[in-house]
Amino acid sequence: MPDEYQRATEEVIEAPARSPVVVEHAPPERDDVQRAATVILAVAAVLTICYFAKLLLITIFISILLAFVLMPVVEFGERFRVPHSLGAMIAVLLVLALLYGLTYFSYGKAVDFIQQLPKYSAKIRGYVMQFQKQAHEIQKTTEEVLPSTQEEKSAVKVTQQSNWTDTLTRGAGAVWEALLTVSFIPFLTYFMLTWQEHARAATVMLFKMENRNTAYVTLGRISKMIRSFIVGNLVIGLFMSVISGVVFAVLGLPYFYFLGVISGFLSLIPYLGVPLAMVPPVVAGIGQLSGAGILGIVLTVLSLHLFAINVLYPKLIGRRLQLNPLVVTISLLIWGWIWGAMGLILAVPITAALKIIFDHVENMRPYGTWLGE
Repeated sequence: MPDEYQRATEEVIEAPARSPVVVEHAPPERDDVQRAATVILAVAAVLTICYFAKLLLITIFISILLAFVLMPVVEFGERFRVPHSLGAMIAVLLVLALLYGLTYFSYGKAVDFIQQLPKYSAKIRGYVMQFQKQAHEIQKTTEEVLPSTQEEKSAVKVTQQSNWTDTLTRGAGAVWEALLTVSFIPFLTYFMLTWQEHARAATVMLFKMENRNTAYVTLGRISKMIRSFIVGNLVIGLFMSVISGVVFAVLGLPYFYFLGVISGFLSLIPYLGVPLAMVPPVVAGIGQLSGAGILGIVLTVLSLHLFAINVLYPKLIGRRLQLNPLVVTISLLIWGWIWGAMGLILAVPITAALKIIFDHVENMRPYGTWLGE
């Protein structure tokens, strides 16, 4: 009897310890809000870093693009038993020589063009005088409406001079910083070419064993997309340069071969390409061509741009990118605001690379679907 009483007492005492523990879970709505807040904070942090480190990141991305462009040259050299490192050095030196040649050629043609300006500068001077006259009238009207004393005028002048000095000082420092950073591009490109396989294998090894195959496939698709993007833009730019040069030659435009190349490749810049591509031939045509000739230049640039965007671009590049027009426009707006003109050039490949990553990560596939066509 006492044993049974002791056993029953122990069961009563131990019962609370064996009783199940009730865990309160957060409601699903709270989890969704926390997840959305985390994503927003992460995106804001990434964009902030991209904004403040834009010069550094642009240099790295340009080096990556150059490495993809030059890889076929290195692979071609390997067929003839040229060492990989030597082939990479030859490819980088060829790019530097090409850039030097283009700079020298462009500078020489620009100097010749400037020297020829006095021959047909009368019309240009007439247009400039009209704008100056209108600006002077607007300034005079403004001064009549808002009169100012002599002390105020002198104070404004002193402030403007000080601002110009500060602006020039900051501009010189920014230019020097940009040149110093850009000087690393050849070295970065060379090391990316020589250590490409190692970097790819090491990047895959950063992931867990079950995710390494997905990482390898994702990197491969990004590589194919970037190469297709570069080659496609190069082919489209050459096509528009040749057609533009032929039309400019028929119209009698001076330096048609030089202006055709500039206009053709400037037209590749999203949104700003058309006005930028029109400026060089139109300026060169003032004083040389009639109104019909200037109109012919404008129609040629506009027609080639529309043909390239609606026909060539989807066939040569669109299959690899698979981005819908809304996403492309938003990406151009965001990266153009963050990185300026270079952001407009790099926006599409960066967004396409993000889509490939989203497509291969299970939790992010809805985002990839939203970015797609």
